[in-house]
Amino acid sequence: MKIGLIPVNVGVPNAEAMVGMAQLAESVGFESVWTFEHAIVPLDYQSKYPYSPTGKMGVDPDANFVDPLIALTAVAAQTKTIRLGTGVNILPQANPLYVAKQAASLDFVSNGRFELGIGIGWLREEFVAAGTPFEKRGARFDDYIQAMRKIWSGEVVEHKSEYIDWSGFKSKPAPVQDPFPVVIGGTKGKAFERTARYGNGWFAPTASPDQLAPLMGELDAACKEVGRDRADIQVTSMWFPNAADLSDVERYTEMGVSRLVVMLPALGKGNPADNMKAFAENVISKVS
Repeated sequence: MKIGLIPVNVGVPNAEAMVGMAQLAESVGFESVWTFEHAIVPLDYQSKYPYSPTGKMGVDPDANFVDPLIALTAVAAQTKTIRLGTGVNILPQANPLYVAKQAASLDFVSNGRFELGIGIGWLREEFVAAGTPFEKRGARFDDYIQAMRKIWSGEVVEHKSEYIDWSGFKSKPAPVQDPFPVVIGGTKGKAFERTARYGNGWFAPTASPDQLAPLMGELDAACKEVGRDRADIQVTSMWFPNAADLSDVERYTEMGVSRLVVMLPALGKGNPADNMKAFAENVISKVS
């Protein structure tokens, strides 16, 4: 089982600490580091965060929330082997041309270590601030992925749709990885259909094997509907580990999960570096 760490870009006091965390993760055996994305954190909002019973995301507006692609570029420059993932970026509120260019460039400078995790978003207030429509974000998401893959091909791009008018250009560098891994996050709406149609991976924001199990069934059904082998999709799940009982790792493995991503606060209170080292010794060494 591959073990990742999230987030490396939130609540960090400075760039040195952020990069140092990723370097330590690499040295003690974490397979990957991941980021969250919000360009803004409203002081108050009416939108409901779908993965918390409170409807609120657990981020203080005063916390440093470094842009994921910039954070991972800094990490890429100071690491060698650890994989880099966004968990997840909000695609429909961004310009797909720039997302495609930046993602390919990050894969290029990291020598093929980047996985672009993307979702449709839920925070209407952020879309308003970005000047992008909240409505039809799912349709734009679907169109953007198909268009961005044309950019990543390195060939001449032709893509005309309701949302995009691209014609007669190339954008280099192409990603190092082929296919370039797109990880689709979420469990709501058409998340499973989108993953089956367009994803190389699925990022599951779940808290336990019991919560994940029925969702794996939905992913299986979506794959069958589009004629896709579910085994072709790498499943990454959030993990809240109990170091004294690692039996849930076997359950995740049996369900077809290939990566578990641990929340940094879930490693315990106190010094994060000490917690990461202890986790690596007591957990990663036993399950990876």
